[in-house]
Amino acid sequence: MADIATTEIKDTTANPAPLGLLAFGMTTVLLNLHNAGYFELSSMILAMGIFYGGAAQVIAGIMEWKKNNTFGATAFISYGMFWLTLVALITLPKRIPGVAETSGAALVAYLIIWGVFTAGLFIGTLRLNRALQFVFATLVILFFLLAIGHHLGNPAITKFAGYEGIICGLSAMYTGIALVLNEVFGHVVLPIGPVKR
Repeated sequence: MADIATTEIKDTTANPAPLGLLAFGMTTVLLNLHNAGYFELSSMILAMGIFYGGAAQVIAGIMEWKKNNTFGATAFISYGMFWLTLVALITLPKRIPGVAETSGAALVAYLIIWGVFTAGLFIGTLRLNRALQFVFATLVILFFLLAIGHHLGNPAITKFAGYEGIICGLSAMYTGIALVLNEVFGHVVLPIGPVKR
């Protein structure tokens, strides 16, 4: 019986992580500028949630799946869907008769479950770089701060969460831009930290 020759195909596709990180980071910064009290919740935030934080992250996640990156696919598709569900929670009751607004308890449960999910992914970042560890650690804190603020009905905690969320979003933007610039220049322009093993 003749041996069957195999051919290995080299992956020459682009790294989708910067797209996903920038989509997440920019949308997170804008929402948390609202949480911090700088402007009202408007169509600008909702549009970012649908198209950049939502759709672009889902696209990045599908690209990560194609690159056999389970962590990236899970994270980007999940957080893309987080943004889409958040926009739906805000807009559906205003557009569809009979759909009730999300109660305070339901919103707290929503934020807590996303915090638990993010904590699980944070554990995965311990095998990745320091920049991603910071992004996910601050995101875990953000979800739980928002949950506490809504549970207690305390606008000061929500405002503080807004500032913490701005830091989280800026760290994701930094990581995404660092990945782009480091690849374009072929050396470290913006450090993201060593991989922990």
